[in-house]
Amino acid sequence: MNLQDRIINHFSDSIQTQQEAMLSLCELIEYASQQLVSALLNDKKILTCGNGRSATSAQLFSSAMLNQFERDRPSLPVIALNTDSATITGIANDYHFDEVYAKQLRALGQSGDILLTYSDGKHSSNIAKAITTAHDKELLVIALTGNNGGMIAPLLYETDIEICVPSSSNARIQEVHVLITHCLCDLIDHQLFG
Repeated sequence: MNLQDRIINHFSDSIQTQQEAMLSLCELIEYASQQLVSALLNDKKILTCGNGRSATSAQLFSSAMLNQFERDRPSLPVIALNTDSATITGIANDYHFDEVYAKQLRALGQSGDILLTYSDGKHSSNIAKAITTAHDKELLVIALTGNNGGMIAPLLYETDIEICVPSSSNARIQEVHVLITHCLCDLIDHQLFG
């Protein structure tokens, strides 16, 4: 297979995964956006996190909410828990890496807030611990996953929302997570600001 064929395969696989996600996830994305808007209207905040490349999706969402997505509007209270390297490395050093988000949630999370997590569904024990802590603090969890939900899906309550990308490819999952993030940003702006 030549290099251009490899490129075409990437585009084709991405388009197919996005189409499958569009058909299966629209209602969940809409419902998640409504829950995020409800929390914001009730003066609550959104806490978000992910690992590795998934951390960039959490930061993308936080940045779009704190600054702007595609329109000038007031800032919205979203905190990406994976951005403070001193806190993350301090918690990992003094306690355990599994605690890097849970410990922050214990301090920052309040009943009625929302935890928005990003995971490709594989080994995300710190995300799992964050979800357990969110439940203890009475936060709704919105989990963007893939790989059939991996270790995250069994931890979610019936009232939580799992948006699981229909793929086992990390690259495809992360691409669709970015697209879902853009959808959530647009839907939040539309519902809050018309």
